[in-house]
Amino acid sequence: MTGPLADPPYEGIIGRTYDESTEHWSTPPSAAAGTPNVVYVLLDDVGFADFGCFGAEIDTPTIDRLAASGLRYTNFHTSPLCSPTRASVLTGRNHHSVGMRMLSNFDSGFPSGRGRITHAAATVAEMLVDAGFNTMAVGKWHVAPLEHTTPSGPYDQWPLGRGFERYYGFLEAETDNFYPELVYDNHQVDPPATPEEGYHLTEDLTDRAIGFVRDQTSFTPEKPFFLYLAYAAAHAPHQAPPEYLAKYRGRYDRGWDVIRADRHRRQIGLGIIPPDAPLPPHNPGVVPWDDVPPEQRRLFARMQEAYAAMVDHTDAQLGRLVDFLERIGRLDDTIFVVMSDNGASPEGTPLGTLNPTAFQNRVPENLQDSLDRIDEIGGPRAQSNYPLGWAQVSNTPFRRYKQHTHEGGVRVPFVLSWPAGDVPGGEVRTQFQHSIDVTATVLDLVGVQPPAVRRGVPQMPLHGRSFRDGLRDPAAPPSRDRQYFEMFGHRGIYHQGWKAVAFHERGTSWDEDRWELYRIDEDPTESHDLAAEHPEVLRRLIEEFWIEAARYDVLPLDDRGFAIRARVPRPGSVRDRLDFTYLAGVPTISGAAVPPTMNRSHAIAARVHRTDATQGGVIVVLGNVSGGYVLHIQDNHLVYEYNHLGTHYVLRSEGELPLGPVELTFELTKTADCQGTGRLYVDGEAAGEALFPRLLPFFHGFAGMDIGRSIHSPVSPSYPARHEFSGELEYVRFRLAASEEVGELIAPAGGVAPRPSAGVGFEVVD
Repeated sequence: MTGPLADPPYEGIIGRTYDESTEHWSTPPSAAAGTPNVVYVLLDDVGFADFGCFGAEIDTPTIDRLAASGLRYTNFHTSPLCSPTRASVLTGRNHHSVGMRMLSNFDSGFPSGRGRITHAAATVAEMLVDAGFNTMAVGKWHVAPLEHTTPSGPYDQWPLGRGFERYYGFLEAETDNFYPELVYDNHQVDPPATPEEGYHLTEDLTDRAIGFVRDQTSFTPEKPFFLYLAYAAAHAPHQAPPEYLAKYRGRYDRGWDVIRADRHRRQIGLGIIPPDAPLPPHNPGVVPWDDVPPEQRRLFARMQEAYAAMVDHTDAQLGRLVDFLERIGRLDDTIFVVMSDNGASPEGTPLGTLNPTAFQNRVPENLQDSLDRIDEIGGPRAQSNYPLGWAQVSNTPFRRYKQHTHEGGVRVPFVLSWPAGDVPGGEVRTQFQHSIDVTATVLDLVGVQPPAVRRGVPQMPLHGRSFRDGLRDPAAPPSRDRQYFEMFGHRGIYHQGWKAVAFHERGTSWDEDRWELYRIDEDPTESHDLAAEHPEVLRRLIEEFWIEAARYDVLPLDDRGFAIRARVPRPGSVRDRLDFTYLAGVPTISGAAVPPTMNRSHAIAARVHRTDATQGGVIVVLGNVSGGYVLHIQDNHLVYEYNHLGTHYVLRSEGELPLGPVELTFELTKTADCQGTGRLYVDGEAAGEALFPRLLPFFHGFAGMDIGRSIHSPVSPSYPARHEFSGELEYVRFRLAASEEVGELIAPAGGVAPRPSAGVGFEVVD
């Protein structure tokens, strides 16, 4: 069968000369006149109660404006995690079925967890570009295998490989908002400015979105466009410009109990929840605000100020896009969808964090250290995430969080606006809907049929169902009567107003999980467990879950943690070797594709040439302000610095370095779990040695690696963020031990066996 990109049979006549021939031009695909534009705005880790129009005290006038011209859905659901929801929104299918069990950071080895979207599930961009739309994506992607996000690809799961004609954003789960790791179309690019110059990622993404639409309108105004705008906000790190941080200073000193109760009251007044919907007790791990010590209250309030400032700032940037569309006359004929990918995040832990790398490595933070850095929160020197109490506020009035299948993890705010489409303004819809229904509805509204075959690949049918009828009729029945949920073994099943849900403790038997039962259409806050009263309903719903699990490739259940799974590289991965050589000039290397040096013996060697003792700078750096390492030349000494969650271990060469060509080596020999001896070599001669008493076990965060320069959030305060090697750098080579066994040695990259030397030039900087 001829695919969309294949040339159709020629219908003209070919003679010996042009006057004996008949020309023919194929008609390119085009959308019908009057077809609306489509904009998906996908926010990250934003809770049900975080928009003003859903009860928040946070200022969100742009989203409130879209809600006033459109609809708020109060019973809208997603998966409990970011990559799965993105896969569902983009394809209109359940996330397990398309291969996105959880994050795209790894391949589980099972069909449901490949970390990529199967080509048997066309994305909405692929379907719309085939129908004559221009397509563009801006912001977070996180549905490509992250080990594929190098300049060598493969590129088939990058945005331009999945139907988008333009892309600008980041491919990872998160990035620093002041020092992001950016991709433009199919290549890495540097941030266009620094935070000192006023840079912030959200503003940059909005600039690009406006630019893409401006270009499209200038050259093909007759075509509709599809814009997928996935902001980093409000995923940690919570960072915002100073004026937004100042705006919220002191606003949360009253604490999470008062703010949560205020939101609950406003939600009832706005008609977002029923008047009799109770506010559930605290989630496990959340203590009453009055029981929080005063110094912790000050810290926790400051963390929430940063979150609120980030949401407010993002709304203001979205407002620039809305104003631009209005100015060029394209707002009214644009379908706007605004939603979050899941509920608010519990990843800040009960005490909050200024260092997400600590959370990723399961290392507790020192509270006093956080208090000492309180004025850095929200800025480029901190990567904060709020404590559980504020995440609970974001999810008001629901229980639990992101990753969980209770309503706090899966019920999110949803706004749809289409002024020219006769969609009522300012109304509320209460029908149960799911993220898989979004694309089904949009395709219905724009008159595009999902293909049965695309580019020769048979397509699975959409799982989503259009809720077009409910746009204009508040009494229309929901387009679906059942939906399963699953994440890390947490399970749930909705069916005709009932919901059964099980919270799973990692590592325990699934058979021992306690299932709860709720009449969710009458009890949206899951406050009244009816399992004991209606055991027959519960049994039926549990059976229904297993049926849906088999139907949509949920099996096998898998509760293994992210860290354990991410350590195993895919077959063919760029990480699946022990020897890595990077030539000078390569762009930023994704954190998921760097040599896996964590907690194992390894050596880093670099060939450099200097003609002057003042030449130096970064040779290789991995990580950011929260953790990582850097090998650099400073004051004519070779320096290796390891940032262990803010504590810096610095090993400096005993003598100054020679000029001319030289090979410089750092070697780490593992001596115990998360501990090792580091040695420096200059042309194979020992130049320094010391014990590194603490090493990170799993991750250096989500940050990437740079060769011959530092361009992102600096690992060390001893050099500026933008810092290049001023000599000549030929290569940087990594060699790793074959395993993480203690004492397994690896020769330096130059091939010289390690020799002990005196411990010199070593210092610890907290």
